[in-house]
Amino acid sequence: MRPAVAAAVLAATSLLLGAAPPDRAPLPERMADTGGGTQLITAEASDTSSTTGTVTWWDRRDGRWVEAGSAAARFGAKGLTEGGSRTQGTNTTPTGLYDLPYAFGIEEAPDGTTAPYRRVRQDSWWCQDNESRSYNRWTEPLAADCRATEAEHLVTYGTQYAYAYVIGFNYAQPVRERGAGIFLHVNGQGPTAGCVSVPRDAMRRILAWADPGRGPHIAIGTTSGPTAITRY
Repeated sequence: MRPAVAAAVLAATSLLLGAAPPDRAPLPERMADTGGGTQLITAEASDTSSTTGTVTWWDRRDGRWVEAGSAAARFGAKGLTEGGSRTQGTNTTPTGLYDLPYAFGIEEAPDGTTAPYRRVRQDSWWCQDNESRSYNRWTEPLAADCRATEAEHLVTYGTQYAYAYVIGFNYAQPVRERGAGIFLHVNGQGPTAGCVSVPRDAMRRILAWADPGRGPHIAIGTTSGPTAITRY
């Protein structure tokens, strides 16, 4: 049988059996790793120069990944880059697969939120000072060895940090100069400084959906190439 005919027969058979062709399977089904849990957020851009894309959140039910919601997303002003070789201050969003340690916000947690949620107060900071022992950590008040000029005063970001989720990039064992303060948060006025952002309503829905008992992770990547989301 000729290759083209064989492919057509295979596709037709798949449709008859109710199975989607591999390139049309839900995105998590095509990924190398989803973190081992039964919830996943995917943040996908068309290429590394993109500043926009799509965030989708998924549930694994009865052995299959099912879309739970989706929203337009924004990425770093300088696009995306491989997380393992990212440099701090480049305004790029790190690609890769990460856990979601906890959520936080200036406003009260949305109804239904079960993830650990930390309220932002007047003396809440996120340290990005490479010389500080509090590098890439929440510090309240600002740590003595963390310069205010090298930290984010969280309460001053009233729109973006109304609701946010810490992305576990460079978090468990921070590497200096790799980057700090990478979050999933509410949209500001344009691209981010390296975070992933979504509309306010989508952020509320994600927080109400996420269940820490189901091991949610976030995968960030591009449609194809070395940083393709399916590689993570």
